[in-house]
Amino acid sequence: MDLLVIGSGAREHTIARALQQSSTVATVYCLPGNPGMQLDGIQTVAIEMTDFAAMIAFAQAKKVAYTIVGPEQPLVAGVVDAFQDAGLAIFGPRKAAAALEGSKTFAKEIMAAAHVPTAAYQTYQTVQAALAALDDVRYPVVIKADGLAAGKGVVIAQNDVSARQTVQAFFEQGVPQLLIEDYLEGEEFSLMALVANNRVYPLPVAQDHKRAFDGDRGPNTGGMGAYCPVPQISDQCVAEAVTTILEPIVATMAERQIPFTGVLYAGLIATQYGVKVIEFNVRFGDPETQVVLPRMTGDWAQVFAQLLKGQIPTLQWQSSGITLGVVVASDGYPTQSTTPFVLPTLQQFAKRNSTFSFASVAEQANQLVSAGGRLYTACYSAETLDQASQQVYRDLAQLALPTTFYRQDIGFRTQVK
Repeated sequence: MDLLVIGSGAREHTIARALQQSSTVATVYCLPGNPGMQLDGIQTVAIEMTDFAAMIAFAQAKKVAYTIVGPEQPLVAGVVDAFQDAGLAIFGPRKAAAALEGSKTFAKEIMAAAHVPTAAYQTYQTVQAALAALDDVRYPVVIKADGLAAGKGVVIAQNDVSARQTVQAFFEQGVPQLLIEDYLEGEEFSLMALVANNRVYPLPVAQDHKRAFDGDRGPNTGGMGAYCPVPQISDQCVAEAVTTILEPIVATMAERQIPFTGVLYAGLIATQYGVKVIEFNVRFGDPETQVVLPRMTGDWAQVFAQLLKGQIPTLQWQSSGITLGVVVASDGYPTQSTTPFVLPTLQQFAKRNSTFSFASVAEQANQLVSAGGRLYTACYSAETLDQASQQVYRDLAQLALPTTFYRQDIGFRTQVK
């Protein structure tokens, strides 16, 4: 069968590669994809993710068995509704359910209805109201822009000056409203689950590193690296999260006639008072996908086919070892973009032991060049974190460019007591 993946990042590269490893799959198309995907023989398609009509026409012409949606933007815009209305199989939430990520206030309302633990918050529609509220908060405080922000719509303000600057900046950017919520302390982790027919199938947990620089310093990013599994998060903690968070959310959505199908991503924190929700996403995380999907020893193409047929998926996981992923970004990320520069050739990447998933890259004069932001993720699986880390960082050092940077400490929290 032929399959289609919608998106252009390292997450979509990872999904497409995983699907392609199935003996039942002939061709995997990625729309629009990126030139780095050629490394794995993935067929890229020059159609924009906003052009639903062209996407549907392509899927029909190629007779793809089903489509997987990577990023949040097309989901929130209703791509699943459009494909299903055209009679095409597609895995992801419909537009109404995608609001769980598209609107932070909607997510908070669903959490309240489902009695799911999360931080206390207030919503503000004007800069004056938000600034007035800062007179009564305890620092640090979390300020969130309501709506999609590519992982950069959250600021942890340590003091009043920072908080007021953040509020002003968000409203100047045209944010319709923002949330000011309590700061939660504890161990953060990402729990993704496949959801179909109101049943939840959790994947192994991962831990993302959102800050740009070593030691969790610098601005929030879309994610600078991850690892899976997370030894400091117990099986009991994960089981608690599934039964007290994921399952009630799915049940509440169904009760409200907004059934959820797709990938439900919970950004969670294990506090001294139990597991609480930081955020929900309605798709695979990036870079978590790059370290979670390779842990499955079965057939990803069959897993999605089973879910779309209403069957229980066959999920088999590696019982030992760890997978580490490190993101390489252009200098200036996430606040500034740089002039495109030439990257190593795909042949040079292929010589390394790490697996590379490409993101913000382009092709100019038959050369792979940067396109700003996160460029690629390097992943390696080993028995220990140290072994995986040594291999990834050895490979990255051999490919290093003066106009890029990456964190040198991905996985450091496994050592923090």
